[in-house]
Amino acid sequence: MNTVVEALDLPNADLDRAWTAIKLPDDVRERLLAQTVLALQLRQQFPFEDIPIHGLIILSGPPGTGKTTLARGLASRAANALKNTGTRFLQIDPHALTSSSLGQSQKEVSKLFHQTIPDHADQDPCIVLLDEVETLAPDRRRMSLESNPIDVHRATDAALAGIDLLTRKHVNVLLVATTNFREAVDRALLSRADWIEEVGLPGVDARLDIITDVLATLATVWPKVGELKTHIGQFVKASEGLDGRRLRKAIISAAAGSIETASDLNKLTPEHVLLTLERQTETRRGSEAA
Repeated sequence: MNTVVEALDLPNADLDRAWTAIKLPDDVRERLLAQTVLALQLRQQFPFEDIPIHGLIILSGPPGTGKTTLARGLASRAANALKNTGTRFLQIDPHALTSSSLGQSQKEVSKLFHQTIPDHADQDPCIVLLDEVETLAPDRRRMSLESNPIDVHRATDAALAGIDLLTRKHVNVLLVATTNFREAVDRALLSRADWIEEVGLPGVDARLDIITDVLATLATVWPKVGELKTHIGQFVKASEGLDGRRLRKAIISAAAGSIETASDLNKLTPEHVLLTLERQTETRRGSEAA
């Protein structure tokens, strides 16, 4: 199985759209972008012993908050900021590194950091997305040797050694890792992060932006959907506690209340939207209580 999900030259128009798709406070975006540019600049100017920058940023938060999309957009915006047309982007699937064969996971992880990433990173900057990094480096304190064989522990060791290798020998590489479960990530990996950004559930302003975006997009085909914006305050209030992904899906799925509305979204009403949002918030509360 190929561990590289995607390899792109940066900047990239699709990834630029990903940067604006996730609704976050402007200071969060600026902080992430500045941290990325700073890490790449400093690592190429100073030895690690003088300026201990590992070149690792972690985005942590609940599922559905847009961490992967944000990371992809960050890579493209960083390339723009660096003004380097040779910047590369890699997205890695850590699940492809796991194996039931004894010793195989460790070998695959070592290959990723010793061969796969270096092969894609020549002299130009290379930004690598490690999605769901808890799969790659699970917390060894939480693993027993009975339920998690020694190979899993060694794979975590290999991941840490690989990050250290990139830190010292490939100063043009920056890793952006995401995790839904920060507590499941090995502490040694967390300690190597230059910055950990908590990406939480969307607040009032973010929900307002998300709902506005979805309605505006649907209105380009079904103009009457745009009239629902007069009820947006109700939608924002009813959507409290939903993550961004679930919120977008709920607004869209409101049209699935009947064949009539699914066939013609111009017939979508505020009641359809509110009912769907209420159902989604009830489902969320039920899953949290389980």
